[in-house]
Amino acid sequence: MRYNVRGENIEITPALREYAEKKIGKLERYFEESVDANVNINLKYYNEKESKIEVTIPMTDLVLRAEENHQDMYAAIDLVVNKLERQIRKHKTKVNRKLREQGAPKFVFSNYQPEENIQEEVDEQDEVVRTKRFNLKPMDSEEAILQMDMLGHSFFVYTDAKTNKTNVVYKRKDGKYGLIEPHV
Repeated sequence: MRYNVRGENIEITPALREYAEKKIGKLERYFEESVDANVNINLKYYNEKESKIEVTIPMTDLVLRAEENHQDMYAAIDLVVNKLERQIRKHKTKVNRKLREQGAPKFVFSNYQPEENIQEEVDEQDEVVRTKRFNLKPMDSEEAILQMDMLGHSFFVYTDAKTNKTNVVYKRKDGKYGLIEPHV
């Protein structure tokens, strides 16, 4: 893995960089082969003495992502690594099975089990419990946000009036809005 460590309102000291790379590097033991990925680590420090770490590991077949807030940056790094490990343990069987069904010659995740006695989290079968069908009205993102807010939803699917493509607007955790549009 190659690391891209950035800081916002914080100077990334060599000790902090080394700690983050060492901790996140331990995730490699969960993979079948060496991971060819650029690990993006974004460390933020806020005025209210709260720090935040965001880690994104984009790979060929999937993207691992987690974020964590804590007063201590080192503790935030530990927490985000724990969160990523839980994601891997929870989804490794499902991801490997999906790749096998698609005819992939190898698995993404290895059968590594941590030394501490942690039971592998068993997923209930993902199932669709409700299906909705509706016509997508052409509109711009502002109107879509208005519709979403009026419905009290956290996302809204619509057809962009200019591009005639299906887009999604959504409400982010920070209260702002995001837009998902298809890549052409």
